[in-house]
Amino acid sequence: MSRSTQIVASHAAAHDVRDVWFAGAIIFILCIFFLPVPSVLIDVGLALSIALSVVILMVALWIAKPLEFSSFPTVLLVATLLRLSLNLATTRLILAHGSEGVTAAGYIIGGFSNLVMSGDFLIGLIVFLILITVNFLVITKGATRIAEVGARFTLDAIPGKQMAIDADLSAGLIDDKEAQSRRRELEEESAFFGSMDGASKFVRGDAIAGIIILAVNVFGGVVIGVMRHGMSIGAALDVYTKLSVGDGLVAQIPALIVSLAAGLLVSKGGTRGSAEKAILGQLGGYPRALMLAASLMFVLGVMPGLPLLPFALLGGVLAFAGYTIPKQQERASSVITSVAEVNVKEDARGALEVAPLELSFGRKASAAMATSQGELAHRISQMRRRFAREFGFVIPDIRLSDDLKLGPAAYRLKIHGASIAEKDLPLGDVLVIAADGKAPDLPYEETREPAFGMKAYRLNASHAAEAKRQGFRTIDPLSVLLTHLSEVVRGNLAMMLSYKDTRGLIERLGPEYKRLIDDICPTHISYSGLQSVLKLLLAERVSVRNLALILEAIAEIAPHARRVEQIAEHVRLRIAQQICSDVADGRMLRILRLGARWDLAFHKGLRRDAKGEPAEFDLDPHLVEQFSAEVAAAIRERLELGRRFALVASPDVRPYVRLIIERLFPAVPVLSHLEIARWSDIESLGVVS
Repeated sequence: MSRSTQIVASHAAAHDVRDVWFAGAIIFILCIFFLPVPSVLIDVGLALSIALSVVILMVALWIAKPLEFSSFPTVLLVATLLRLSLNLATTRLILAHGSEGVTAAGYIIGGFSNLVMSGDFLIGLIVFLILITVNFLVITKGATRIAEVGARFTLDAIPGKQMAIDADLSAGLIDDKEAQSRRRELEEESAFFGSMDGASKFVRGDAIAGIIILAVNVFGGVVIGVMRHGMSIGAALDVYTKLSVGDGLVAQIPALIVSLAAGLLVSKGGTRGSAEKAILGQLGGYPRALMLAASLMFVLGVMPGLPLLPFALLGGVLAFAGYTIPKQQERASSVITSVAEVNVKEDARGALEVAPLELSFGRKASAAMATSQGELAHRISQMRRRFAREFGFVIPDIRLSDDLKLGPAAYRLKIHGASIAEKDLPLGDVLVIAADGKAPDLPYEETREPAFGMKAYRLNASHAAEAKRQGFRTIDPLSVLLTHLSEVVRGNLAMMLSYKDTRGLIERLGPEYKRLIDDICPTHISYSGLQSVLKLLLAERVSVRNLALILEAIAEIAPHARRVEQIAEHVRLRIAQQICSDVADGRMLRILRLGARWDLAFHKGLRRDAKGEPAEFDLDPHLVEQFSAEVAAAIRERLELGRRFALVASPDVRPYVRLIIERLFPAVPVLSHLEIARWSDIESLGVVS
């Protein structure tokens, strides 16, 4: 077993142990309601209740925003359940053993009764009633109201916040991951404030239960002490009131602390940072107010009859704070200014970055793709791997984004920020490609398939099964999108090969080829020149996976040629076997030949340099239009047969024939006679004459 596997297994085991312990603790709390508990365990439970309430308060003080303590409603429920179970257990002990003295329900209750009440149960009763009043009428009621209003306003603001996220995404201010994170945070926020609205009722109910339990303990204890144990009414009232008030104080102090934590949590609102930073930072943000308060303290200190020391001490503290805070703000301002300048520069640089490949969706299309996000990511990943195997380099990551400017069902493909294609997805429908002009015997809408422009029929998705039964192949919207994306990428591979990709391809070669690169770069050709040669090959959908052979061909011709077009043509001759293999159907290579008439016309349009090499091409525009019409008709006729073929021309005119053909039929390869492999079985499909 590997180390990583061991670590994962240990974490899983630890997680299972925590689950068991937590479930056991909940069951133990429930058992306290029904089973008698000794006073020792009561003391442990009361100490645990106080400690838990203090931890909750400290966490509520130090969190930066309320969502960081999203488990607060659950923690509050557990803490309230623990206090009520302990109240019931102490009530059982008080009523059963109260006649034995103030330690009958444990030493913590007895200690609180002596410490807070000073031996007088009336003092304890008054303190208890004050705590109940503060907790019930002040803190709990205010926190409940804040939670109710916060939940209402949070739910009402969700649509506006969603639209703001979509607007930022469309404007390019945030990326897809940030948008998803914000949407997730928005969902968590609405769920949190909705839960807090209900959780605040726990605290309110706990305070009411404390009053009822105190009254029951006092009344029931006096009755039991007088009737069962023969105590006098005064003695019974003294003992049971001390025990009941001590029990109430021990329960209400943690309840007050938790209520304070709940109030702090819901009252923070949209304030970021810990409570200490938020409160002290805002109170201390106005030094003049501190100075005026200090002046008032000094005036009160010199007034006759008032003590000088406390007012003078407090006035000095406020004056010192009012003097030092502006100095700290100046230092912080200088630091923030420098950081802001750096951030502005970084943001400016980020705004200048353009995604190599971006896929944007309209509102309905985005919602539809979100439901199949996993499948979309998986199939895009498969497409990138397929292109890497087929063409020899990895295409860039595809950025997915929303664009509210698009139609609801539309999508747009961008390469380096330039819009390449924009179509509508058949949402809720499927496409059926027209085969031999035959249409399905179903309600349909005639349309065009976006990738190849073929005639197709759009059917409702509910008719897909019937269309398959009739022998038609259905294409779902996701497949339509990915086919179009694949074809757009295939036709624009040259735009996606960056200088960084070129250097990466070279670095992956062996040391012997690195030595070859050192021999020709930059003496005969630069690295950007190498990139240009590779881009010329990719522009005609020629794979660069055999990079070693391509570099050998470049090394042969680079010392004798200056134009990258000449170098690219020589490379094509060296990798002719690969080119034919990619075009041929097995060993069968089907070709459409350029006729002698057009071959002669193209040769006449060539302008050669002093060495006799083709330098430029100048063909009569009328001849270009005529050739385009004739070759388009011939190619379209052969494409209807559904078989792969290549157009063949003489070596000198091949690049210029390709310039015309690629605008009409970018997927049709154009070969020269010298690029036909010797092993090929040739099938002629005719002549363009």
